[in-house]
Amino acid sequence: MNFSDAELDRYARHLVLREVGGAGQAALKAARVVVIGAGGIGSPALQYLAAGGVGTLVVVDDDVVDASNLQRQTLFGDGDIGRPKVAAAMDAIARINPFVTVDPIALRIDANSAPAILRGADVVVDGCDNFATRLAVADAALKARVPLVSAAVGSFEGQLGVFRGWEPALPCYRCLVGDDPDRADVSCADQGVLGALTGVIGSMAALEAMRAIVGFGDDPAGKLLIADLLAFRFRTLTLVKDPGCRCAA
Repeated sequence: MNFSDAELDRYARHLVLREVGGAGQAALKAARVVVIGAGGIGSPALQYLAAGGVGTLVVVDDDVVDASNLQRQTLFGDGDIGRPKVAAAMDAIARINPFVTVDPIALRIDANSAPAILRGADVVVDGCDNFATRLAVADAALKARVPLVSAAVGSFEGQLGVFRGWEPALPCYRCLVGDDPDRADVSCADQGVLGALTGVIGSMAALEAMRAIVGFGDDPAGKLLIADLLAFRFRTLTLVKDPGCRCAA
């Protein structure tokens, strides 16, 4: 894949990395990443995926920008209040990197729409705020064999995992959380969330999406990273495949 002089200048710090280089940057440019939710996690994830040169970003969100979002959703400013998040995100990404194509989808993804939205994706990053949507995305990613980067935050704690449950030794998202789509959702409106925490977890979600595309470093699939920022502590848990889960059938 050829790069213009402007792209070579833009991605120079990637190109000199032995683990990325020209081949890795070309893989990023050719990639299609679906980001579920342009909120606290999605905002920094989209910013770094765009800045890093992912060729196509599919942004899925049915919400509009609210003033209460601005404390953590760094894609947006005062002038975006009331606008659809996908439209505001598309404008912001164009300012960050004009070489990135944005596909905005202004709907709440569900089990019916997820397969079509994930078709052709190299990675899906899920930073949505409700459990039923997470299950729908996870099921579609599993069926399509698309790596799932799942990120969540609450108050001062964040979680991040990469799931490829179609592989015999690796768990899927349901192996971690179970099958109950009716569990109570606790939103950041209810419990609060430190804005900078979403930046940390969203940026790490972007890093894991890029790792899935380029293939650098150790494989994180089958592990769960837990960040406790009140205690200044990160922990990594090893997850196991549930023999009773549908992914093990």
